Amino acid sequence: MRVTFLGTSGAVPTTQRAPSAVLVNREGERFLFDCGEGTQRQMMRFGTGFDVSHIFVTHLHGDHILGIPGLIQSLDFNDRTDPLAIHVPPRSREEVERLVHAGGHRPGYPVRIHEVSPGSMAYDAADFAVRTVETDHRTRSMGYALVEDDRPGRFDRERAEELGVPVGPKFGRLHEGESVELDDGRVIDPEQVVGDPRPGRKLVYTGDTRPVEAVVGVAEGADLLIHDATFADDEAERARQTGHSTAREAAEVGARAGVARLALTHISSRYAGRWEDLEREAREVFDGECFVASDGQTVDVPYPE
Repeated sequence: MRVTFLGTSGAVPTTQRAPSAVLVNREGERFLFDCGEGTQRQMMRFGTGFDVSHIFVTHLHGDHILGIPGLIQSLDFNDRTDPLAIHVPPRSREEVERLVHAGGHRPGYPVRIHEVSPGSMAYDAADFAVRTVETDHRTRSMGYALVEDDRPGRFDRERAEELGVPVGPKFGRLHEGESVELDDGRVIDPEQVVGDPRPGRKLVYTGDTRPVEAVVGVAEGADLLIHDATFADDEAERARQTGHSTAREAAEVGARAGVARLALTHISSRYAGRWEDLEREAREVFDGECFVASDGQTVDVPYPE
């Protein structure tokens, strides 16, 4: 799983930071979380590829959605035929439809808009799911959690051979949870040669939000939490007024959830020359790996041990 930060600014872009967008490449399938202005150019600039299957929108403020019309049209110009799913908060379909058809454009491929309520399932795949989580902003908003299913335990080849299992297809069947019968009539069960299930990966993206208990809960044990950190402590009151978090508040959420890594994003333009202050304040309360995300930064999310 590879995460590329395409846009890490607050509402106002800077020369170094574009509006909000994060691309996740999981086993070759690309997901876009928010799509601020200029996202398609950032995708070109940082070489992520354009073959996005799902766009997950946290809310309808312009710095999170104004890249959708251009991306939709560019995909059309490149002869896309595969459908594109756009997941949006409740009562947002009509506004997003107008974006999709901006300028009278009619895509030549299916664009399906799905309204999703916080606390539900946005996308349910074979071995992972993208769930929604309630957030607290100044409008209808929600975050997303990409959660993989548990993986099979480690296969003990040495033990299997000791039990007389022949090398070959029966190894695979045992690892997939199926009992096998040997030539002598004995039955070998998976639990004899396969360890306990191993956890998959979890990635959580909040979008714009105040610190909320729902995020703490869904982010428990996450491998990567990408959290709103618009302001430093010196603007804590403004963070409350505008529905955002400070870097310290984001770090407190990460610490309570026990996440492995914390990425701070949606950085206000007022910290263009001193974003290190945000990182320092966050690290005072978060002991794990913590960083202010930058445009173009790529982070690999490995499987937990």
